Amino acid sequence: MGVRVLLLTQWFDPEPTFKGLVFARALVKQGFEVEVVTGFPNYPGGKIYPGFKLKLFQREFIDGVKITRLPLYPSHGQSGIGRVFNYVSFAAASLFYGVFFAKRPDVIYAYHPPLTVGIAASIIRFFRRVPVLYDIQDMWPDTLKATGMFSNDKLLGVVSKVCDWVYRHVDKLVVLSPGFKKVLIERGVPEDKIEVIYNWCAEEQITASAETPICFSDNARFRILFAGNMGKAQALDAVLEAAYTLQSRSRPVEFIFLGGGIEVDALKRIAIEKSLTNVTFLPAVPMAEVGGYLKAADALLVHLKKDPLFKITIPSKTQAYMAVGRPLLMAVDGDAAELVKQSGCGVVVESENVDSLVSGVELLLNSSAEELALMSQKGHDFYRKHLSLDQGVLKFSKAFNFLAKK
Repeated sequence: MGVRVLLLTQWFDPEPTFKGLVFARALVKQGFEVEVVTGFPNYPGGKIYPGFKLKLFQREFIDGVKITRLPLYPSHGQSGIGRVFNYVSFAAASLFYGVFFAKRPDVIYAYHPPLTVGIAASIIRFFRRVPVLYDIQDMWPDTLKATGMFSNDKLLGVVSKVCDWVYRHVDKLVVLSPGFKKVLIERGVPEDKIEVIYNWCAEEQITASAETPICFSDNARFRILFAGNMGKAQALDAVLEAAYTLQSRSRPVEFIFLGGGIEVDALKRIAIEKSLTNVTFLPAVPMAEVGGYLKAADALLVHLKKDPLFKITIPSKTQAYMAVGRPLLMAVDGDAAELVKQSGCGVVVESENVDSLVSGVELLLNSSAEELALMSQKGHDFYRKHLSLDQGVLKFSKAFNFLAKK
């Protein structure tokens, strides 16, 4: 067999996770021997999934991937204490298994968040003398503060120091954007220790669906779709203000919001209060159906509130939008906007700026069919060349092989 990789991740299929079975299966196809060490599925509800029972460990084999499930305290509510127990219990179980029972790997891949996985991986590294690649998907403690999970400055300071300790005790850091890399360099991590590997989207699901949703039929207006969670971070009230302005100008545009979230009811109230006839809310649909909605839209919207953290974040919908080949209306400052500029796949506007949003929509409305088609093609081509699963796995493969030879 090839290089043995231990994938240490608290969340794994059937939980909604990013670097899950698709990633592990792709590594096996590249010739790696893969063991996933994870917990019993309980995210996001905080309850063990039907068909699973909490026990000391459970072994599964799926498409050549060996999966070892370890016990944890199931929790994912608003309780900070419950979340801490959830994180610490899995870290303790994975540390014990990794030091005493796991077949010695050639390299350990550790997925962050949570930080406790990085701590466990670093200690396993010390005892087993195995190099660790640490994949940072959330910038802690910044994300904890921005989301309100923790607000105690002393506690956030402790988290920051622990992060620095983990960064020093792993062999390679992988980040999802150039902005993440810049922040880590500012925090003292050597530049040559960090590699940017962009996230990919759920390609099989996004590109599989081809049916046009019935609700999209026979509409002459230019349809701009936002798909995904509608929470505080998305600041979609600014988009409704832009919709109001465009409606007052009798512009043939419709904003479609597909999904759920804590702000949906408030947004619906605003739409009613403003008598918006150019706004439609649709409930969330299974991922296998999302692609049909994305392909049926004329343009796809990404919007986040103004926040220093979001300047270095690339929302995952960016990759999905580019993969399906539709023009983007990018209302996120920073790295996400830079991707759209580099690829030429859409229009960049300032987040939470109503005038900028309106101008961006007008620009799309005034674009010819050929210009819109070119944006779509550029986005699709850029995704395939720089952001796809194949490209990501190729880069991870090189990193694993390099570390295994150290």
